[in-house]
Amino acid sequence: MKRIWVACVLVAFVGLGSPFTAEAGNDSTVAHWRFSKSEVKSGSLDGGKLILKDRSGKGNELVLVNDGTDGLLNWSKDDIARKFIVGSLDFHNRKSLKGGQYFQTGKDAPLNGEAFLKGYTIEAVIKLPDPFTRDEYSGMGILGRKGSELTITHFKQVQWTGTPANGKKSRVFGSFALPGKKDWYHIAVVNDGKKTRVFINGAEDFRQNASTVTGLLAPNKGVWTVGKGSGKGSLFAGSIQEIRISDQALPKGKWLIPEPRKNNLRSGMSSKGHLLGNKENYNFLFVPDPQKTVRYMPALFHQQVKWISTMQEKLNIAMTAFLGDMVDQSDSARQWEHSSLSLSVLDRRRVPYITLAGNHDYGLGNPYLYYYGPKRYTDKPYYKGTSPSKFSSYSITEAGSYEYLFLSVDMGHLKKDLPWAKKVLKEHPGIPTILLSHEILTSDGTFPVDTNRGNRLWEGLVDGNDQVFMTVNGHHQGTVHRIKENRFGHPVIQVLVDYQSSYNGGNGWMRLAEFDEKHDKIRFKTYSPWADSISEKERSYFDAPYLTGDEHQFTVPFRFKERFNF
Repeated sequence: MKRIWVACVLVAFVGLGSPFTAEAGNDSTVAHWRFSKSEVKSGSLDGGKLILKDRSGKGNELVLVNDGTDGLLNWSKDDIARKFIVGSLDFHNRKSLKGGQYFQTGKDAPLNGEAFLKGYTIEAVIKLPDPFTRDEYSGMGILGRKGSELTITHFKQVQWTGTPANGKKSRVFGSFALPGKKDWYHIAVVNDGKKTRVFINGAEDFRQNASTVTGLLAPNKGVWTVGKGSGKGSLFAGSIQEIRISDQALPKGKWLIPEPRKNNLRSGMSSKGHLLGNKENYNFLFVPDPQKTVRYMPALFHQQVKWISTMQEKLNIAMTAFLGDMVDQSDSARQWEHSSLSLSVLDRRRVPYITLAGNHDYGLGNPYLYYYGPKRYTDKPYYKGTSPSKFSSYSITEAGSYEYLFLSVDMGHLKKDLPWAKKVLKEHPGIPTILLSHEILTSDGTFPVDTNRGNRLWEGLVDGNDQVFMTVNGHHQGTVHRIKENRFGHPVIQVLVDYQSSYNGGNGWMRLAEFDEKHDKIRFKTYSPWADSISEKERSYFDAPYLTGDEHQFTVPFRFKERFNF
């Protein structure tokens, strides 16, 4: 089967759309490798004993290692500029294989003994495999030396583990999740002798580790590996174009890709879009896990909610549902106040909304019920009732030709509230229903996966109640959807949407479901008013108002009259 490779640039080398730079005159470079056929010093992929040049001229050539399985590498013409000038090397390693292929420096390479006491900049240009499945690729290593490594987590986050030169406790520095499937990402790990920062295409996460790390442990005979970390993680899969290591903290202007944000919105992102096709259509809006923005960027969350209050009438938003984790830390009064104050804008404007609790919202004294319990909804006519636990609720709203029931079933009180939820459906048999819970579906990185709670909800509420035509949840980082048939042979749309591990804790991205009764379609779109408010000059690579990849924007054919004929 033909594989597609997801592009991901790890801090290191060439310019996005710019000429590839030469190494001459850069005295801070201690090693520089381009994974191109023209950079082979000796040997070949087919014949074995392949050695890649060190462009720095400092004697740190890379030697190909066959660890049990060979034939997993091939040259590619693809490169970050997509001008097919440099090329790259495709790695087909995966966990299900025994062994694989990677590179390492020679035992006498000068780089092996480098302690980087004055700092360092590690850059790399890579592509991730598509599909990226966690079972096969989580934890895969890009490069490393004993005690330090650059890896990809199961959420597709770049993670740098650095052990200081004195051998004391290692520290972990991470990035947000890499969002695209076809984009190249430029990621830089920069240490100034004390502080370490991780950049992706020039942007860094707000959740930076402030720990001090001076130098890197240089163990005796500690060779560097490429295509493999220093730990027990898996071998790299995807493509590597270039890796460069410098012995000081380089400013952005000296990176291999100095201005990566000039080439943003290449794939799966857009600065333009339409949120309402015509005035007869209507939207339901789903706001996934706002916990990180509430904690770290409350101004972003406040602007997000303010936009909802302003655009609700114009976009025919009949209901807004917050999918749980209204705070990141349930014992933080500050976070609860930020969260509640932001939603009070909707209260004042009489914009219909509902919330549900997530696992981060449970705590001593039930703070969720204090801020978002039944008392908050006493003056809201659409809010119809609550469960014995007070955490679950249901609401009914009119939109288009129908009334819709929003049934929110709390994940933490599922056993207690399930009989109540069944009773609600029994008492409202003719109303199309959207089931909300913090956890229903998860993802393996590409495809939807059932959870235990999701199975209980399907068996207890969805499968035998034909009126439930959609489920929506957050909790698990990722975005997937599927159409599943209930016992009546009718489709149920199931959606997971959660951006909490993405740039800026989600960057204000929300999921709109536009119901088009005339054309029998439901169009799902992902939009961020926060990103849309930033001038194009100031936007980072990831400040895309619209996400347009297959899991962020999609259309489901939906015969309303037929499906709602219970």
